[in-house]
Order: sequence, then structure tokens, then C-alpha cells
Amino acid sequence: MNIISIFSFYSLDEKIRFLQLTMKYPASTKALLLAILTQFSVHAQQLETTTPVRAKTNGEAWWNGNYENINKDIKALGPDIDLCFVGDSITARWRGKENNWSKYWGEYKAANLGIGGDGTQHVLWRLQNGQLDGYKAKIFVVLIGTNNLWGKDSKPADAAAGVKVILDEIQKKQPQAKILLLSLLPVGEKPNPGRDSRAAVNEIIKKYANESIIYMDIATQFLQPDNTISKDDMHDFLHLSPKGYEMWAKAITPKIKEILSK
Repeated sequence: MNIISIFSFYSLDEKIRFLQLTMKYPASTKALLLAILTQFSVHAQQLETTTPVRAKTNGEAWWNGNYENINKDIKALGPDIDLCFVGDSITARWRGKENNWSKYWGEYKAANLGIGGDGTQHVLWRLQNGQLDGYKAKIFVVLIGTNNLWGKDSKPADAAAGVKVILDEIQKKQPQAKILLLSLLPVGEKPNPGRDSRAAVNEIIKKYANESIIYMDIATQFLQPDNTISKDDMHDFLHLSPKGYEMWAKAITPKIKEILSK
């Protein structure tokens, strides 16, 4: 991991504090550190995971249809929303009747902003193109990044950088909201490199927690004592079964109720 990737883990305030701490160093050292931070900005802009773009999953018409349906759902909920779930297919499939969306979230004004196949760059595009506008939400539940880790050259630091720009976008457009940031879930029936890369992302994104962002690790709940995943919880060892959604709901409901009660 290079030093530019390391800096991508931290907020602007943290970078400023870092620079303040380096003021005691010689001018040549300070100049080098400033150059590194400048390069960080360029590097972040060039990452696929942080560059907003429409997706073409299952064809543009399919993705655009899902995008427009979410926009309609948001509009129908009105100007005040309790919960917005932001993510990919793992979030999107909670809409299915067998997964009991209404059972868990029917008592709230809740929006599902999940689209299958989305990576961080696709969610970012959606958030910059209407899906954070026209309403105020109390909580955003964010679970995104696993689709940025399928490529052979994918890097956990890049996926984590994508998560960070999404959090920044939410905070910029919905400053009143709390964000419940969830760990990426494990994949595969047995331990494998894909799990390791997702665990590495979790190690990074848990550092994003602050007064407005609450990090919650729910990954371990889907692992059996022998570190396998049960089909009862994840039917294909990636997507959740009805029982898996129940586990997810039980894990986050106390924190959601706590936030909404304030």
C-alpha cells in the first residue's frame, strides 16, 4: 500500500492536523508532505471507485428503470423521511415480499436506495443526481463496496475511498442526518481471499466513524463457529436469505430506534 492510499483513509480535518504536527520538521520535509497531500487529491479523482458514473448492469434500460423507480419512491414519501438504505443488490433485494421489508420498516417512512450490481461509483452518481434532493432524512444506512472487489486488480483501499466519498456526499447534502455505516459482509461458503479483501475494507472504513457516522460491524454475525457461511443465512453465500435479512434487521434496529428517539 502506498502513502497516497494511506492518506485517502482520513478526512480533511485529519490531514490538516497531520500538517500541523509536521511544522516542526525541516522545510524540505514539509514540502515533501505537502506534495504528497496534493497528489492525494489527484489520485482520488482518478479512482474508478470515486468517479461518479451511471451503471449498465443488466443493460442501461434496466438500471435506469431502477433509478427512476427509486426517485418515485422518494417523492412519494414526502419531504420528511426516517430511514434511507443505500446500497447494491443486498439492499435492493430487501424489497422482495419474502424478505419482509414492511415487517421490519413498515412503521417508518423508509426508502430503499439499492440497485443490484452497483459499486460505489454508481451510488455516488445517483446521490449526486437527485437521490439526496427534495427531502430530509433522519438516518442513512449505508452498505456498499462489495462490488468494487470482484476484479483481480481491485484494492480494498480504493473500495474504501469510494465509501468515503459517498459518506461525504450524504453529509454535504443531508447534514442533519446520522449515518449508520455497516461493515461489508463476508462472501463464499468457506474462508477465501474475497473475505480477506472485504475485511480489509472494514478495517479502513471503521475509522470513518465520528459524531455523525456510526460504524457497526455485522459481518461476524453471518459466520458459523467454523467460519463457514450457512445457506440458511446467505442462499448463494453472497445475497441474504429471509433469515439473513432478519439477522440484519435485529442487528441494527436497536441503534435505529435509539437515534430516532432523540
